[in-house]
Parts: sequence; C-alpha cells; structure tokens
Amino acid sequence: MNTNYIKLGIALISSITLVSCGGGDKSAQQQQGPPPATPVSLSTVESKPVTTVDTYPGNVVALDEVELRAQVGGYITGIFVKDGQKVSKGQKLYEIDRTKYQAAYNSAKANVAVAKANRDKAKKDAERYTKLAEQDAVAKQRVDYALTDLANAESQVAAAEANLASANSDLQRSIIVSPLNGTIGISQVKLGAFASPGTTLLNTVSTNDPIAVDIAVNQAEIPRFRALQSASAVKDSLFNIQLQDGSIYTAQGHITAIDRAVDPQTGTIKVRISYPNSAGKLYVGMTVNMRVLNKATDDQLVIPFKAVVEQLGEYNVYVVGDSSKATPRMVKLGKQFDKEVVIREGLKQGEVIVVDGVQNVRPGAVVQDNTAAAANGQQPAAAAPAAKK
Repeated sequence: MNTNYIKLGIALISSITLVSCGGGDKSAQQQQGPPPATPVSLSTVESKPVTTVDTYPGNVVALDEVELRAQVGGYITGIFVKDGQKVSKGQKLYEIDRTKYQAAYNSAKANVAVAKANRDKAKKDAERYTKLAEQDAVAKQRVDYALTDLANAESQVAAAEANLASANSDLQRSIIVSPLNGTIGISQVKLGAFASPGTTLLNTVSTNDPIAVDIAVNQAEIPRFRALQSASAVKDSLFNIQLQDGSIYTAQGHITAIDRAVDPQTGTIKVRISYPNSAGKLYVGMTVNMRVLNKATDDQLVIPFKAVVEQLGEYNVYVVGDSSKATPRMVKLGKQFDKEVVIREGLKQGEVIVVDGVQNVRPGAVVQDNTAAAANGQQPAAAAPAAKK
C-alpha cells in the first residue's frame, strides 16, 4: 500500500510540473509577440527613357589596301622607299632587273620600223601596178599580187606594234610604283632577291586616314544599323572605340558600308564604320571594342540592379504589398546599364520593391522602410531583441 501511494504522488507531481512548464512557455510567447519588421530600403518601379551601350569586338581595317606583287620576273635591283614610310600615288618603290626587258623593247621597236618600211614599199608597188593596169600595160594578176603583198605588210605592221606594246608593258612593270596615297609596310624582299611574276609579295600599301573598324552584328539588328547609316546627323558619342589600354577614341565615326549578306554560320553581318585618323592612333589590324549607344524607342521599366536576387538561373525581386509584407516575384531582365537594369516582365510601374537589405528578407516577412533615415545619415532601425526565457 505504501508503495502505491508513493507512485501516485510521483505521478501527481509530474503532472503539476508539466502544466507549470507549458503555461510558462505560452506566457513567454505572449510576452514576445510577432517577429519584428526587417529594416530595408524601398524603391518604386519607374518607367523612363533608357539609353544603353552595346559593345562589339572590332578589327581596325584600311579603307584602301593593295598588295604589291611582281608582275614580271627578275632580280630586285632597286628599293627606293623606307619601311613604314608615307608614299604618294605613282611614287617609285621597287625596280626589277630591266636589262632583258629593255632589250626586248628595243628589238620590238626595230621590228616595227622594218614592218612599216616593208608596208610602204608594198604600198608603192600596189599603186604603180594599179596605174599600169589602167593602161593595160601589166597583167591584172600582177596587180592582185601587189595588193595581197600590201595587205600582208599591213598585218605585219600591226603584229610588230602589238609586240612593241607588250615589250613596253613588261619594261614599265619592271618598275613598281605606289598605286595610292598611304603608308607602306615592311619590305618582304631584299636587294638581289628573285621575284617571280604574280607570286612574290614585295610589300603592302594602305591608307590610314581615314581608317575603319569592322564589327559583326546580329541579323536582328540590321534594321537598327540601316537607320543609323541613313541618319543625316550622327553624334560624336554614337560610335566610340575603346582601345586595349582602356582609353576611348572619341572621333566622330559613321557607317560606310553594311555587308551584302549574312554569314549563315554565325547569323551575323559585317558593318564597317569609318573614322578620321590624322593623329595616327589607329593601326590596321588592331583589335578594339566598339561601343554603340542604343536608345530605346519607348520608355522602359527600370529598377536598381542590386534589388535582383538570382537563384538557380532565375531572377526574383521582393515586392512589398499589403501590411508591408515582402513577396518574391520572378522577373525577366533586359539590358543592364550603370547600376540599373531594365525589367522586361514581372513588374508594373508604381509597385514598391526592396532594394537594400534584400539578403535579410524572407518570403512573407514584414519589412520597414529605412530609405529616409539612410538618406539623412541615420542608422536604420534595428529589430527588437527576442525576450529571454
């Protein structure tokens, strides 16, 4: 009996203890209340004009460039220009051994003289026999022979003159002159080197002022660049070149050509933009970044980029609704510029979103706007500490 009374007493004490503990927790929860609001900075979604900068890799190219190749064979007997020198059209650059070409020209010239002398003799004979035939003093057949000899002599003169023209052409081609005003490169041959006709590259001449930059743009952008090409006035800042050292070449550029066809493998088309280059800062073959201003035709929804939260390749923004509760919403981003980004889908103008403190916000949490306090240099309101048990 005593044992049973002892067990019953222990059970009653345990029940009283459990009730006491449970009541204490409930009381503590009632004293603690709802979670404090999370301090954040808010912003209103705005619609405004947007001008972004599109960057394209580009290559500097010459508007005019000519490879100098030997048109006749022979040894290089003269180089009359320094590497990298500016040259003018018609300036003498290289000379190929002219000995045999001069001899061929002289021979052809002598053959023309002989052919003309034979023609003159045949012409006189034909005239003489024709007059004699009118007097029946010579056979008609003889006249025919004389006229045939004259025709042959005329043909020989024509052939001799053609040979002379060919020999003169070879003689002239033994002197290589500049085909344009520009800058010549580093010579590919030395004195005494043998040049084969049509294959040996002697040098390259190209213009450097003006100069151009080629970029490849997506075929979807063709209408935009067509409009830029036909624009009557182009701002200096529309096409800017960023050099490899980070500096910006701000001379005014304009589109001179859009290629005839789209590359089917890349889906891009080549656009050529010309620039003045009097200072010589741009060199053919340089790789640069072309920065092209892109002004949207309509106003765009814009928010600070730091308001965007990325999760597994998806982008979300916390939108503040009724009772100051923040709810995540998936959005589609447009172009980013400066510290802002265009919103293509997911938000509406006038909606309020969380900007600063977004990392502390949980779905459905109540937030408190500290934008005004931050602007005045005050510390944001801190969450109330939890009550101790």
